[in-house]
Amino acid sequence: MPRTDLLLNLAKAGSQGDQVGVRRTLEAIVADERGKQHHVVADRLLEVLSLGESARASAPIEAASSPLLEIVPRKSLRDMVLTSAVRQAADELVEEQQRADLLRSHGIEPRNRVLLVGEPGNGKTSFAEALAGNLAVPLLVVRYEAIIGSYLGETAMRLARLFDRVRARRCVFFFDEFDAIGKERGDKHETGEIKRVVSSLLLNVDALPSYVVTVAATNHPELLDRAIWRRFQLRLELPKPAPTEILEWLDRFERGLGLPLGLAKKAIATRLEGLSFAELDELCGDIQRRLVLAGSSPALKEIVSSRLAQWQARAAVRR
Repeated sequence: MPRTDLLLNLAKAGSQGDQVGVRRTLEAIVADERGKQHHVVADRLLEVLSLGESARASAPIEAASSPLLEIVPRKSLRDMVLTSAVRQAADELVEEQQRADLLRSHGIEPRNRVLLVGEPGNGKTSFAEALAGNLAVPLLVVRYEAIIGSYLGETAMRLARLFDRVRARRCVFFFDEFDAIGKERGDKHETGEIKRVVSSLLLNVDALPSYVVTVAATNHPELLDRAIWRRFQLRLELPKPAPTEILEWLDRFERGLGLPLGLAKKAIATRLEGLSFAELDELCGDIQRRLVLAGSSPALKEIVSSRLAQWQARAAVRR
């Protein structure tokens, strides 16, 4: 049976003739029933709402032509090295989503929109997956090749169908490279079509229920439409790791290996300044491979030294 607060909201909206309120409350009931594994009831409610395609959304999204890629999260926020400000914001968002009933009893909705900014390789996609892991919901990743059409109005229409499909389930809804569809409408070089797409995008983001956590990521925040910034309650920067964060990363890596690295971690961190988290991860994987191939008595200090020298040479070439 649906929660009492949802039933009361539904009765109130119905008695006042509030069709939008009825729809949103029914969508919340659908998500609640899915969370209880009552898929038959949820599907019947979706049929009542005439959501068409969404009525079949209880099956995993796998088709190559689907605009969504569904990922079962394998990470959590505790697996990530984050700045204190980002970690606090993420923990507060998770708490609000997990205690949404308490907030709603006071007429308040939990925050559900996050904009991530940062250079490639510093954890934007990992953050979205980790957030989904902490919330115990799937991560739904937008596939732009299945969204962007060549005909007038086609992209906006596909976006509307995409949002209808997502809104009926609890999830983290992830837009990577958000500037691909959220470009500044005032740019004189852009067509009228992209302006229609951005307008449609904003309307659909506004209409999403609070149990759908929307995460958008961009490497180019300067390209985003100014109105997009207002839609996101949390705007978080994921920068390259500072020396203290590199040290934390090395501590975790050493504990995972179960062996001392053989060099002072502060000295290692100094030599790794400027690398992204993805590059740190790649370096650690490189060390692990050489360690395994070295045999039963590996000289870890020599392996670490040789890998550091190799990576510093690579960084010099990049500069």
